[in-house]
Amino acid sequence: MKRSVVALAAALATLCGAGLAHAEEIASVNTNFRFTGSDRVSVEAYDDPLVQGVTCYVSRARTGGVKGTLGIAEDPTEASIACRQVGPIRFAQPLKLKTDVFSAGMSFIFKTLHVVRIVDAKRNTLVYLTYSDRIATGSPKNSVTAVPVPEGTTIPVK
Repeated sequence: MKRSVVALAAALATLCGAGLAHAEEIASVNTNFRFTGSDRVSVEAYDDPLVQGVTCYVSRARTGGVKGTLGIAEDPTEASIACRQVGPIRFAQPLKLKTDVFSAGMSFIFKTLHVVRIVDAKRNTLVYLTYSDRIATGSPKNSVTAVPVPEGTTIPVK
């Protein structure tokens, strides 16, 4: 029994690690001083992999201390998002109407931050939603932002 639990935990860690987005940390500020590593709020940039010219900036709380340094702390659920057009918008392929485009671990295995892209075809706008979940439960805490696509460029959808 113990061996199967360890195998399941290892499999979950592998699956969670495979889906992690690689963010570029822009900056962070300390919020709670600790001798073993301060808690902080970090701002990370994520370039949309299918929409060239759109970058999402996500701010989120990061737990410090010994557990934070070792990567086993559970980060708080709060996150905020702002996505902006940073260059000409080009689409690599037709987009699904709703898809999870980024994810990042907020704890060793069980908690994940998600960024979902939603296509508002009627308004020719890309909407980005961030929220977190656990394996068994989600969180109602969320943040939303929108990037209008320039007139004359239509969002290709599947």
